[in-house]
Parts: sequence; structure tokens; C-alpha cells
Amino acid sequence: MTSQPPKAPPLYPKTHLLAASGIAALLSLALLVFPSSEVEAKRTTLNLELESPAEQLTQDQDASELVQATTEAPASPFAQIEQQETAPTATAKVDEKKEPNHREVIVAKGDTLSTLFEKVGLPSASVHEILASDKQAKQFSQLKHGQKLEFDMSPDGQLKSLHSRVSDLETITLTKTAKGYAFNRVTTLPTVRTAYVHGVISSSLSASGQRAGLPHSMTMDMAKVFGYDIDFAQDIRPGDQFEVIYEQKVANGKTVATGNILSARFTNRGKTYTAVRYTNKQGISNYYTADGNSMRKAFIRTPVDFARISSRFSSGRKHPILNKIRAHKGVDYAAPRGTPIKAAGDGKVLLAGRRGGYGNTVIIQHGNTYRTLYGHMQGFAKGVKTGGSVKQGQVIGYIGTTGLSTGPHLHYEFQVNGVHVDPLGQKLPMADPIAKNERARFLQQSQPLMARMNQEKATLLASSKR
Repeated sequence: MTSQPPKAPPLYPKTHLLAASGIAALLSLALLVFPSSEVEAKRTTLNLELESPAEQLTQDQDASELVQATTEAPASPFAQIEQQETAPTATAKVDEKKEPNHREVIVAKGDTLSTLFEKVGLPSASVHEILASDKQAKQFSQLKHGQKLEFDMSPDGQLKSLHSRVSDLETITLTKTAKGYAFNRVTTLPTVRTAYVHGVISSSLSASGQRAGLPHSMTMDMAKVFGYDIDFAQDIRPGDQFEVIYEQKVANGKTVATGNILSARFTNRGKTYTAVRYTNKQGISNYYTADGNSMRKAFIRTPVDFARISSRFSSGRKHPILNKIRAHKGVDYAAPRGTPIKAAGDGKVLLAGRRGGYGNTVIIQHGNTYRTLYGHMQGFAKGVKTGGSVKQGQVIGYIGTTGLSTGPHLHYEFQVNGVHVDPLGQKLPMADPIAKNERARFLQQSQPLMARMNQEKATLLASSKR
């Protein structure tokens, strides 16, 4: 009888084949769940020399953002499994890989400087001695979750130096000296460059600004710049567009802060408004149209940001509480309780107190001609009092329901020579334009900014047609 050779084992066990099939299914599902999408906004950056704006504006695409977008793409299932296995725990982790006498520790929840000293092999009792050696050394005790502390020790286990980066722009160090420990702070000056963004409004200005890559604070600044011409509570429509060139502050390749809006364009219901920031020879900065007229009027269009108009100016409205026809001599802005209310213009406070059905009320006299009233406030801002003065845009109080009010809102009235007028329809007086002796200097700065926005917009439109 001839013996048959034994069967060769399969090249891959069934479990491996099942795993491979599962991974392939995961990859297919990922492609369905995370499809590529069109980019709604474009951002470019370039270095900025503040004293020569005509030479600032050579386009310089920021490649670092493209790199960041690539590195933040969804990882493969294998990479995700590895990340889960190596994820940091909730406790502080000591890194001893660099040098035998060097320790790095990441602050975790519940950590104190004493517990961190113990984790790197230093006696916790020495913390008091070290912090007492310099008045500023106590800053090391103000720990933040995720903060990294670096310890350098001598061969006999004594602390030679303690180092930490407390922000993107600031590091602090304690170094051993003959008299104890010396504190040192190093502050990095960021590089200032400009960035361009373009966005289209689909729902709200805030959401569209975020999609365009515009920081929320910058979106609010843009609304303030155009707030004299556009009522952001009622005028915004889907399809409205905005463009902004603003300052970015960069340190170590990372954006650490934003600066001023240098120029902006906002197209609202088919009409385009343009603003350019200009600092005159006296050092005063304001926004102007591209041809030098002031963006700043004597009054802002609406005293509450992004509120909803719940009742308009009317000579025959039925009062919701009194249940009878009574003229509504103002505009009601509904907003959450506590929303800030701003003074519509510079002026003197005639009243900051209770006034009948208006509840908590502020009345401001603006020169001899104009007067504004703000009713139903929850309370008054600090420093706002009868007989005092306020500046345009200054917070004077907060949305509430005091007086005859059915819900949190601001009742806002506008008077011209003692006669109530509709603040939504009133033509606002203009502020002064660019002075004649500064017009050439203004155009030298504004024209390159306008050219930059035109070039960016043209490039964006061309790329969208491909």
C-alpha cells in the first residue's frame, strides 16, 4: 500500500480571511460615509509688512493648511486600532526616553505640582522650597490639563531646571543657582501675515463664517463693521456673500491669534458694501468705503447682535398684555435673556432706572436732535447711570422681561426732535470722510487690498468652473 503525502495546511487560516473581509467592508463603508465634498471657502495667507501695504499683498498660498488637512484625514482601520491601543491614560505619563536625567510629564486631571514631583522621583516636600525661591515661581503651580513639564536632574537626583510652555507664545523656566532657583520667562513675538476668506451664507452668518474658516470673533467684528448699513437681524438672506482679508499672528508655524480686519466686502440682497481699515496720522483707526467715505454713521442700525424682530414700528398694534389697540412706537428685538444691548450712538444718559411699563430703561440723548430708548432690560451694565455718558457700541444693559413684557426682548425707540420715527427706516447721518490731506495715503493702502480681493475672487470662480 502506498502512503499518501499529508495535506498541506492552508496558506491563510479562516480567521485571517474573515478579518480581511471585515476590513474590506469597513473601508467600503468609510468611502460611503465620508465622501469628498466641495470646498465652500478659500483661505490664503502671506507675510505682512505693516508699513508698506502696497508691497504686502503678493499672494502666498499657505501650504501648512494643506498639510494639516492631509494629516487630519480619517485613518485606516489598522491605524485606528493602533491609536486605541496606544492612547494616553488619564494619569500623568513620564517620558524617560530622551536622556537618563531628563523627565517629561503631562499634567492629568487631579495632578498637583507635588504629585508630579513624586512621579519623576523628586521629594514632594521640595516644592515649597522651590516655589518660595522666586516670587514668579508660583506660576508653575497654576497647572493646566495637558500641559507638559520638563525636569532636568543632576546625577545625584537633584532638580537642575524645570521648564514648561504655558502658551504658544510663552515659556517659563526655573534654573538652579547658588542662591536657589531663578525664574525666567521667554515670550515669542508672532509673525503677522494676512489671510483671505470667502463665504456664502446658507443659513446663518455665524455658521457660514465657521465653514469659511473665519474665527467667530472675526465674524462678529465683520458684523460690527457693516452694522451701520446692514441689519443682521432681518436683512441676511441665503446666497449673501462675504470676503475678508484679516491679520493672522503665527508662531512656530501655528496660528496663535487673529488681528484686525484690513478689508472686507459683503454682498447683501444683491448690493455690495466694501470696508477698508485705515489708521490716520494721529493713530486713530476707522473703517471707510473704498473711495474714502466713513463706514461709521452717527448711529448703528441695530442695538442687539443677531436678534429676531418680534414686533415692528406701528401706529395701530394690539398690545399683547393690555389687550387693546395702542401705537407701538418702536421695534422689539427678541433674544435670549442676558444678551448684551449696545448704545446706538454717543450721548448722555438721561435715565438708567425704572420707567412704568418699560421696566428697567435707559434713555440716551444724542446731541440736540436725536434720542433713543431701551426698555424691558434685565439689568444695567456696570458704569451706566443717569447723568453719565456712553460711547457708540458700548454695552449699556442686558435683555430681560421687566415691565409689561411677555418674554425676553428689547423695546427700542428712536426720536428725532421729539418725534418717534421707525428706526428701521430712518436714514442715518454720516460721519466724516477721509481728510483731504490724507486721501493719497489712504488710497495707497486701500487700492492693493481691493486688488487682492478681486484677484482672489476671480481665482475662486475660475477654479469652481473646472
